[in-house]
Amino acid sequence: MIAAQTALETRMLLRNGEQLLLTVVIPALLLSVFATVDIVDVSGDTAGGSGRAVDFLAPGVLALAVLSTAFTGQAIATGFERRYGVLKRLGASPLPRWALMTAKTGSVLLTEILQIALLTAIAYALGWSPHGSPAAVLLLLLLGTAAFSGLGLLMAGTLRAEATLAAANLVFILLLVGGGVIVPLDRFPEAARAVLDLLPITALSDGLRDVLQHGSALPWGDVGVLAVWAVLGLGAAARFFRWE
Repeated sequence: MIAAQTALETRMLLRNGEQLLLTVVIPALLLSVFATVDIVDVSGDTAGGSGRAVDFLAPGVLALAVLSTAFTGQAIATGFERRYGVLKRLGASPLPRWALMTAKTGSVLLTEILQIALLTAIAYALGWSPHGSPAAVLLLLLLGTAAFSGLGLLMAGTLRAEATLAAANLVFILLLVGGGVIVPLDRFPEAARAVLDLLPITALSDGLRDVLQHGSALPWGDVGVLAVWAVLGLGAAARFFRWE
């Protein structure tokens, strides 16, 4: 039942034009444009100067893909399912509620695999040269997914669907600009950086960048930040999520 529900959730997500724009088109477009056009200067953050901007941008866009699917897309879809009574009816079906949430998580992971495969192919075509441990990258992506999923479900399970739609899109835009995805954090004032460094998108993008761009070992500071957000987000979602 979980496998069937996971497949259904994934098909519904990929058939939704708005969700597809958010999860696939925007990250791919940002990577392609910002890596080839000198819009944001990242020369001080790349090993080979502005010509290797893709080395800086690719890890950040991978983090953005996790944000778009695990947080924004899941929050909006779940919020409207809750509004229209879909969650209530599914909760009364033979599929247990924990199994439904497991299926939603599986759908997020499947979508992220497709996103990462596509973005990696684009980055390689643009001359990306990743380094570091695949195991470290996988751990960061899983922790980032857990953190954003918890926050997305918390929002979807506590706010009205319309409020979730507005808030999730607003958060996506703010984190895109201020989370170190395409704009280096050293471009922001020192006081702002002290706050931005604590955000899960910053921890995920910086952690991936440390591993994939600089070949560093597991960035424990970023792992710690993501783990805290994952525990807090999932814990709050489990406590406050309303099915109707």
